[in-house]
Amino acid sequence: MSTQQITDQLQDFMHRHVYPNEKTYHEQLNALPDRFGTVPLMEALKAEAKKVGLWNLWLPKDHGGMSNEDYCGLAEIMGRVLWAPEVFNCNAPDTGNMEVFLKYATDKQKADWLEPLMEGEIRSSYCMTEPDVASSDATNVQTAITREGNEYVINGRKWFITNAPYERTKIFIVMGKSDPDNPNRHLQQSQILVPKNTPGVEVIRPLTTLGYDDAPLGHAEVVFDNVRVHEENILLGEGRGFEIAQGRLGPGRIHHCMRLIGSAQRALELACKRSVARETFSRKLSEHQSVLEDIAVSFSEIEQARLLTLKTARRMDAVGAKDARDLIAASKITVPLMAQRVIDRCMQIHGAGGLTNDYPMAEAFNYARWCRQADGPDQVHMMALGRQLVKRYSEQ
Repeated sequence: MSTQQITDQLQDFMHRHVYPNEKTYHEQLNALPDRFGTVPLMEALKAEAKKVGLWNLWLPKDHGGMSNEDYCGLAEIMGRVLWAPEVFNCNAPDTGNMEVFLKYATDKQKADWLEPLMEGEIRSSYCMTEPDVASSDATNVQTAITREGNEYVINGRKWFITNAPYERTKIFIVMGKSDPDNPNRHLQQSQILVPKNTPGVEVIRPLTTLGYDDAPLGHAEVVFDNVRVHEENILLGEGRGFEIAQGRLGPGRIHHCMRLIGSAQRALELACKRSVARETFSRKLSEHQSVLEDIAVSFSEIEQARLLTLKTARRMDAVGAKDARDLIAASKITVPLMAQRVIDRCMQIHGAGGLTNDYPMAEAFNYARWCRQADGPDQVHMMALGRQLVKRYSEQ
């Protein structure tokens, strides 16, 4: 099936099954005895998506999937409804975690965790960020991974761990220090697999971002208190944690950008519809110059961001994420800020209603804002990109 055919099929699925069920989804979520439980509608839609072949669309080309460039348009479509990616088994952090398993896991690790993740039977978390250190520098993590015989003992505290409160989450990928005295700061870390039900693992509390708990997935604070797992749970080998993190985060950053473009595009479309449906001072909103200017500027900014993201994806396909890190950083700096600006204008056009959950914009604005911290804050990407550019052009 061609990319265009998949795109058409995905758009049709969204129009027939997702958009009409937005209200129902939130009603079912709010009716759950546990907000981090399973929404019945989600399971029904997952089964339907799998039946028609709209499943694991994120899968990289070298594993039988599609190119980053081809996936751009699909992620944008899914990003128009924040909970939609899970319908197609394309939600973060599971896509990034599945890619980690594809690239770095043993056959047993794949059988235990990748296969049920690919089937959408379970969910996963990626445990890197810590409350007590600046985790924007991944070498700062303090969680201890200590070898004792044929086991590893994990002690530490993580937070803003997406999926951790979700009842369907069964496995954590935990980054910590296994060799804290290694003179090479990038060889001090390891990543290890910790089943959520392991003794000593405690999900302390779900956290909010701008008041949103992002249920049922959520972001949680998690404590690892003398957690013991078998040595076979180490990923790739001791000291390879930073390497794994770098391999995982490049594609994940672009996936977020793709989805944010979808959120911004939908907000713009809703604002245009609102502008012809409301009047102020005896004129439609669409007849006010300030409204038209906001719509025009928003369209232009979305198009610029979309083209940058497509160029980044094309570069990743050609040379890999490592050699496309300049454009990945540029996209990660540009797109969340763009989405914030556009969604903010569109909320304004909707008046007070734009701030409520009657429309998708407020929650999408929250998503754009926390994406400026997720997978590395703006300042780290600007610093890294600036260094690359200075070196590139000063040595010509």
